Amino acid sequence: MSNQTSSLFDPRPSSAVKPTAEYRTPPNNEEAEQALLGAILVNNKAYEKVGEFLRPEHFYDPAHQRIFAAITKMIDRGQIANPVTLKSLFDNDPELAVEGGSAYLAELAANVVTVVNAGDYGKTIHDLFIRRQLIEVGTDMVNEAYRHDLDITALDQIGEAEKQLFDLASTGDVQGGFVAFGESVKHAITTAEAAFRRSSHVTGVTTGLIDIDRKLGGLHPSDLIILAGRPSMGKTALATNIAFNAAKAHMRSSGQEGGVVGFFSLEMSAEQLATRILADEVQVPGDKIRRGEIRDTDFPKFVQASQDLARCPFYVDDTPALSVAAVRTRCRRLKRTSGLSMVVVDYLQLLRGSSSRGSENRVQEISEITRGLKAIAKELDVPVVALSQLSRAVELREDKRPQLADLRESGSIEQDADVVMFVFREQYYLERAEPSRRPDESDDKFNDRYQRWQQRLGEVHNTAEVIIAKQRHGPIGTVRLYFDGQFTKFGDLDQHHQSDE
Repeated sequence: MSNQTSSLFDPRPSSAVKPTAEYRTPPNNEEAEQALLGAILVNNKAYEKVGEFLRPEHFYDPAHQRIFAAITKMIDRGQIANPVTLKSLFDNDPELAVEGGSAYLAELAANVVTVVNAGDYGKTIHDLFIRRQLIEVGTDMVNEAYRHDLDITALDQIGEAEKQLFDLASTGDVQGGFVAFGESVKHAITTAEAAFRRSSHVTGVTTGLIDIDRKLGGLHPSDLIILAGRPSMGKTALATNIAFNAAKAHMRSSGQEGGVVGFFSLEMSAEQLATRILADEVQVPGDKIRRGEIRDTDFPKFVQASQDLARCPFYVDDTPALSVAAVRTRCRRLKRTSGLSMVVVDYLQLLRGSSSRGSENRVQEISEITRGLKAIAKELDVPVVALSQLSRAVELREDKRPQLADLRESGSIEQDADVVMFVFREQYYLERAEPSRRPDESDDKFNDRYQRWQQRLGEVHNTAEVIIAKQRHGPIGTVRLYFDGQFTKFGDLDQHHQSDE
């Protein structure tokens, strides 16, 4: 049997015979399977070239699957696997009897010419297994599409197919392995040199915010960054500011700073997001833009701003309820066509796992989502910024600054994230906690309490805190930022920046 297509019927039409469908065998290569098994039986060191990625189920022939499984078990035990040591296992094996019984093992070993190509044989077997799996996924897609199930929509079927392809792609990469430490050191030095030559000294993608860049060193490739906060804290505003700052820096520096940004807006439409950015650029409140309360003198600003924005490498996908597999596919496509330096997902809890079915356990689904986002960051070598909601436990505490335990379905999020940041605006809570006179409270006490409230409100007016609660590669701490609610804009706080020590 080989990977050549065989036919049971003559497919050529004639005037008397109606053409029949061509029979095709699944992709396989019996010679490669025999050559690899024989090479390992002759020299067990050949197993080291394929043992990392090849599994018994990757073989097409059931007898070869059983032989490889036995070889793997014996080698893992530290024993020698050859026709002699394996003979007793296969003397009465009905699967192997078809091939000639245990004598088939000796035949495999005797026909080996060289063990040098064992790695190539393994990759061929693995590639053909992936092809057979693709055929199976495609067949399932066709059969599911023909089924008319009112509980399963076409989009659900697409999501399931994407999940299967995502899993297949995740297990289909056999290129991994050890890298010499010298190569890693060279890469680290190159990165440090690039940061040194930049005026900002940022090693990753800049956020456009001085103090956050100093604390994080920018957003680093392959990192999963979680940006969390309660509603109305400004999560989307901060993520939008950071993403657009990066795209704008890339445009203005001709690619030396910042990067190409892919923004998945699962909550807001692309038009709403554009209105926010436009309001910031032209300094006209977004609500006035939506209501059309614009002065004639503002229109030239809009024209200039729209021309500048059109040149920014900022791409928005506002498709609702995307699956992680769909996010990965679209990121791959964007990187291939336009390049990609950073991904933003707003927000994590609006993503779907494998499909809408089987999502009763939300914690498991969130775990799948965070693992998928981390896998995207590593595969595409870009930072992935994912926004996340916080639980209501924050509201029950007197000090409402978020903590890691406040992350909704927090276990997997905290574990998979390289950086966890919280957005906190004390002004929001203070404005809603204006003191009122208590029963039997004197004027002096009430006025004193009211004055302290006003003083504290003034201190935190138009400010926000970004609390870095976790960072694998650096310090944690709090960064204070300027926040203008009128334009939903975060910026550097006007304060004295001491020189670096």
